[in-house]
Amino acid sequence: MTGTLITVAPTGAESSKADAPALPVTLDELVTTAKECEALGASIIHVHIRDDAARPTLDQGRLRDTVAALREGTGLIVQLSSGGSVHDPEADRLAVLDAAPEMASCTMGTVNFGDDVFMNRWGFIVDLHTRMQERGIVPEYEIFDLGQLTTLQHLLGRYGLPAGGHVHVDLVMGVPGGMPGTAAALVACEQAVRDLPEGTTFSATGIGRSTIPVMLASLAAGGHLRVGMEDTLTYAKGRPVESNMQLVARAVGFAQLAQRPPLTPSQARELLGVPAR
Repeated sequence: MTGTLITVAPTGAESSKADAPALPVTLDELVTTAKECEALGASIIHVHIRDDAARPTLDQGRLRDTVAALREGTGLIVQLSSGGSVHDPEADRLAVLDAAPEMASCTMGTVNFGDDVFMNRWGFIVDLHTRMQERGIVPEYEIFDLGQLTTLQHLLGRYGLPAGGHVHVDLVMGVPGGMPGTAAALVACEQAVRDLPEGTTFSATGIGRSTIPVMLASLAAGGHLRVGMEDTLTYAKGRPVESNMQLVARAVGFAQLAQRPPLTPSQARELLGVPAR
């Protein structure tokens, strides 16, 4: 890899505005954050949305408005989360695709998520994968544990390559109940990625205190980066995150030190098989 794909995940479904005042929960806040992160070097935005009370929602009207505003205001690849919150029903999560994002997440299995369970049945995974194929939406396959890479291998072997023809996975590391956010775990996953179709790429997400170790390990292994306030609210020990831009700027700095500068959105589209606008 000669460049680094940087994804920003600015909001998520877990943190509250009261706990993190800089969390972008309105459409205006989200678009402003997206523009600033794009200017710093991000090329994808991974999107969760909130309602008027700043609670997680999969409201179809809000999703459509969000996709339209981000496409109009930025050149970023717009990737909607099909995970929503752990309490959202499958039908609502599948309906995320009706908002016509350029990309969407597709989680490869059920995982304990702190005190909750993030449910992803095989049948639901197949529905999500095949509907994205039909609609030309490029998936990012979310991997919370090593065995989910084997599930992805089975999915691709049975149902074919995703829209765009390129396989891209995101290793979500450090979730309580999933794989640890360590260099050793990332190396094990990187070895398993080699069993996927030739040219498969991966990014890595370090949750909480695993953010920096995971970023450094991913860059060293030829992977890409996802950062944002969805994944961590602490910049350093005892130092809260001030903004998503602060996290993107650090990721860009690490990528440049690794001599793998950030990919532009157009370069990211070429890599991932996302059509140009």
